[in-house]
Amino acid sequence: MEFHRSSSSSNHPQSRLTSLSSQRSLASVPSLNSRSQHHASTYHQCLATLKGHTSYISCIALAGKFLYTGSSDREIRSWNHASLHSEIFDTEQSNSITNVVTAGKGAVKSLIVQSDKLFSAHQDYKIRVWKISSYEPDHQKYTRLATLPTFGDRATKVLNPKNHVQIRRHKKCTWIHHVDTVSALALSRDETLLYSVSWDRSVKVWRTSDFTCLESVNNAHDDAINAMAVSDDGYVYTGSADKKIKVWKKGEGEKKHCLVDTLEKHNSGINALALSSDGSLLYSGACDRSILVWEKDEEEEDGKMTLVGALRGHTESILCLAMVSDLVFSGSADKTIRIWRGVHDDYSCLAVLEGHRGPVKCLTAAVDPSGQSEESFLVYSGSLDCDIKVWQIIVPVL
Repeated sequence: MEFHRSSSSSNHPQSRLTSLSSQRSLASVPSLNSRSQHHASTYHQCLATLKGHTSYISCIALAGKFLYTGSSDREIRSWNHASLHSEIFDTEQSNSITNVVTAGKGAVKSLIVQSDKLFSAHQDYKIRVWKISSYEPDHQKYTRLATLPTFGDRATKVLNPKNHVQIRRHKKCTWIHHVDTVSALALSRDETLLYSVSWDRSVKVWRTSDFTCLESVNNAHDDAINAMAVSDDGYVYTGSADKKIKVWKKGEGEKKHCLVDTLEKHNSGINALALSSDGSLLYSGACDRSILVWEKDEEEEDGKMTLVGALRGHTESILCLAMVSDLVFSGSADKTIRIWRGVHDDYSCLAVLEGHRGPVKCLTAAVDPSGQSEESFLVYSGSLDCDIKVWQIIVPVL
């Protein structure tokens, strides 16, 4: 099995180690919460456990009526999530699973939906694009549109020696190729650009209209890149096994993204990033068991972030983060999900969700459309126990 790539005592850049074992916490960073601080008025329950995958869940995405899940055995499934929000839901009902496809080799690492297209990132160094079609009101099917980089893109680049880059001592390839696991995907606000990051330490930018690779930032980090987040105003955040978060921006009139900031406070490999909706807060999770909270300095024109403090409570590595409204959700190798809410330097852990039998590898969340007077949210979690759980969270209105 392979999860995130983590730096270790080995100096070999291609070493593959899991990030499930936690490392020492950040004693020098102040805590923003008390471990015992919970809100009794926060209600939570597991609505359903979705079974079907026979290998660990590696990524999860939500779009419209459908939940999309990817596993370590090349499988992508979609579920009609509107039918999953009931305690009497039968996990064996086959009509809840609308389609299953397999592609590539190894794990599906990231999924993202753009209109009627599904982008999937894979351990075999490829990005695949699927056309989503409906054949009944609540069912879907997929047709593969492209594999990135496309044949046409490769053909236009291969003949010019300037397009070739050294990737190993005796090997070159064109700059449009990822040469290791593609670990995360993100879309620009207008969805015209797709960003990808990889364990090959590069960041690539693709045009979604024709799947052309427009740019590659090679050697963006000193080790594998595990996570990425993109703000509405165009800042790209990348988190790496080199313990650093880097911030990239393409200035007006510029052709390439430039490094504008480096955030260094974690003492172990970074596994997850999440941004607030307005881009003013960044959350980062790592093997040091802490979630660091970074706040954008409004007085700085270049969008620099300053460290506010740490959210503590998990007892093992942070593997995934998600955010909706003013809530932050964290999944950990300790098999739990924590829900956080706060402002600046005052945060509370609202609830701890327990029920998975393995590390929580991926999360997504959304506002519950059936919520009434209080704030109701739905959380979807994927685990190394091969299950997906659907949770309902009701928190008091502030």
